[in-house]
Amino acid sequence: MSDKKELNNNTIFPKGEALPEMFSKYFIGQAYLNMLTTTGVPIGNVTFEPTCRNNWHIHHKGG
Repeated sequence: MSDKKELNNNTIFPKGEALPEMFSKYFIGQAYLNMLTTTGVPIGNVTFEPTCRNNWHIHHKGG
């Protein structure tokens, strides 16, 4: 089995579900959300398809 195929089948964080339409204003292309926990502080892993662009926020002063 190729290393790439093995990596795809044994990822630490699975891709998750496609982001709902309400998030389309933040992304150009498709992104997927896998919530790791919703207890306490919610933590999610977002996976981006190739060429997907994230317009979520901008750091105007760097950083």
